[in-house]
Order: sequence, then C-alpha cells, then structure tokens
Amino acid sequence: MGMLTKLLTAPLLPMRLVTWVAQRTLDQANEEYYDPAPVYEALAELERSLMDGEIDQATFDRQEDELLDRLDEIARFRQNPQ
Repeated sequence: MGMLTKLLTAPLLPMRLVTWVAQRTLDQANEEYYDPAPVYEALAELERSLMDGEIDQATFDRQEDELLDRLDEIARFRQNPQ
C-alpha cells in the first residue's frame, strides 16, 4: 500500500513543495515584521533626535505615538498569533 500511495501522490509533490516554501517564507516575513527590536531602536533614535534639538516636541510626540502603536500591534500578535 505504501508504494501505491507514493505513486498516486507523486504528481502532487511539486505543489506540496511550493506550499512548504511559501509557508516558510510567510513565517520568516512575520518573524521580521513582528520583531520589536527595530521599534525600540527607532524610539531610542527618536529620543536622541529630540535631545539633540533635531526635532520639536510635537514631532516627537506624533512619531512616538506611532511607534508605541506599533509595539502594541506586535504585542497583540505575539499573544495571539494567527
């Protein structure tokens, strides 16, 4: 029975391989997109820019809110991954 199953499912092998590669690619993309390290680095850079006088307080507040929202999104994803 094992040999018969292999013969009958052999035409599906390329599709299974493509599906496997697509899933690994999606997993890697999610890992990179939901990595909080770049967001923390951006927050540190933003604070440095404020302290150096490169940006004003209003710009800092707006960009900080965006980055904190991004961290919230990452936390929600990590608590409940699809």
